[in-house]
Amino acid sequence: MKSSELGLSAMYRILKKSGAHRVSDESADELRRIIEDVALAIAKSAVDMSAHAGRKTVRGEDVKLAAKPFTKF
Repeated sequence: MKSSELGLSAMYRILKKSGAHRVSDESADELRRIIEDVALAIAKSAVDMSAHAGRKTVRGEDVKLAAKPFTKF
């Protein structure tokens, strides 16, 4: 199993804050996997955007723009 960048306890807190009374280990682990996949896709897109703009530094605006398809606001 690969190492995770995100803590499992944070996933429990997110699920609890969303209204869950009880959280299974499996649900917290699955949420972590999905969030990491989405975060990796956003990060790759942001890196591509900064490279396209001729920069080596990824800026907040790159991340915001890359995250647009994943957010509802």
